[in-house]
Amino acid sequence: MRAAKYVILLGDGMPDGDAPTPLMTAATPYLDALAREGTVGSVKTTPDGFEPGSDVTNMGIIGYAPEEYYTGRSPLEAGAMGVAMGPDDVAFRLNLVTLTVDAKGVVMDDFSAGHIETDDAHEIIATLNERMSGDGVSFHPGVQYRHLMLWRNGIDRMKTTPPHDISDRNIKEYLPNGEGADRLRMLMNESQMVLKDHPVNKRRVAAGKKPATSVWLWGQGKKPSMPKLADRNGIDGAMITAVDLMRGIATFAGMKVIDVPGATGWIDTNYEGKAAACLEALKEVDFVYLHVESPDEAGHAGSYEKKVRAIEDFDKKIVGAVLDGVKAAGYDVRVMVLSDHPTPVALKTHTLSRVPFVIWPPLDTGSAEAFDERIVDEAALVFDSAVALNRYFIEGSR
Repeated sequence: MRAAKYVILLGDGMPDGDAPTPLMTAATPYLDALAREGTVGSVKTTPDGFEPGSDVTNMGIIGYAPEEYYTGRSPLEAGAMGVAMGPDDVAFRLNLVTLTVDAKGVVMDDFSAGHIETDDAHEIIATLNERMSGDGVSFHPGVQYRHLMLWRNGIDRMKTTPPHDISDRNIKEYLPNGEGADRLRMLMNESQMVLKDHPVNKRRVAAGKKPATSVWLWGQGKKPSMPKLADRNGIDGAMITAVDLMRGIATFAGMKVIDVPGATGWIDTNYEGKAAACLEALKEVDFVYLHVESPDEAGHAGSYEKKVRAIEDFDKKIVGAVLDGVKAAGYDVRVMVLSDHPTPVALKTHTLSRVPFVIWPPLDTGSAEAFDERIVDEAALVFDSAVALNRYFIEGSR
């Protein structure tokens, strides 16, 4: 049976590795109450043959099979940024990163250049465009360290590596390789010369911050074609996120993208503003997808303490605030809380492990005392794809 309203609250990268995990340690009274009152289960969010990226996993959770619609991460971000792509153009995610030299060689010190502020990053991207664009290549500013390079009539068959997967590692074995990779490596090397004495980096070093010493190109792909969400299941939707990737998925799905001032994707994000925006959006649309990036970023940073804090803030300021709001409004609403993939702090990258979910009000029997990774081993309700879980969540039956 369908509900009148739907809400998905997505805590990116919340699950972890060995116990006690941050999700077990964090004080999460709202999530735990949902686990006791709702229906819990586990889901395999990454299809066979894919890497456990937020692009692939979130696309499936919204209901789009990556096997059918996924063409790469960066084209989704291009859609969010309003960067027009022709059918033969290739978009690349451009991270501003900090590379250092030690006994290992050239090392990925920080995949986010110290979570560089957006104003600093935009100044750098403007310089890259001034000194490096041409011959079909252009640079486009995004948010914080996340930006885009477009290669008109480019090549997309090379192998690239997400920089957050290689923290503290020598980059030599992870540089782009394959057809077209020479061009990417040349651009990355050229960026290092441009950024070496950049005024932004001089200011950052003087302030005790990490400089952006290089660009890192990855996540390439061509423009996807996706049917609108309303045409697929008759539901109009809205996306609340700080991340261009998620905005891009929403844009191609025909969902309304809601910008929240102060939403950063880090632990300083405007949680309260996101929750308020969700409740306001429910007055107009049937479905709201609220994405919180901070647990994933803390996992990539290898910080157990920050990940616990991010999860606790997600529980209180997102889950608690939204639940209280929908109850007060008296909506006929169905809420699902889950993550897209684990991001263990010990590994600083994503893994393929299944993730727990909870749906409230309950659709089936099966509860738990707490919302954490133990649900994956103990719950009877199991889905082998995120698309199947989405169908169950929307339709109310298997």
